Amino acid sequence: QVQLVESGGGLVQAGGSLRLSCAASERTFSRYAMAWFRQAPGKEREFVTAISGTGSTTYYADSVKGRFTISRNAKNTVYLQMNSLKPEDTAVYYCAASSGSSATRSRDEYNYWGQGTQVTVSS
Repeated sequence: QVQLVESGGGLVQAGGSLRLSCAASERTFSRYAMAWFRQAPGKEREFVTAISGTGSTTYYADSVKGRFTISRNAKNTVYLQMNSLKPEDTAVYYCAASSGSSATRSRDEYNYWGQGTQVTVSS
């Protein structure tokens, strides 16, 4: 069975940085678009960023542009570098994978999800 495992979450002060990783159990995930979503208490799950199967196309939510960077290696791992963190970035962050290669912002396009990792930014 396909598994996505996130790591790197934790507690950080405002202005600090964290780097999240998402490792897929299947090496064929190198062909799939990947994305990060997040959900804060009392809010809808929202799109954060996505990357195409080739890594050539990326999308970012306006709230994280210039602060977050998504990247991937040649195999089965995607990364989220988060800089200049703000308290409003506090959420559970979920890694997701599509069965296609095109990056999208739509939650419906992603078939596989990780368990989530908590990111807490203190003021």
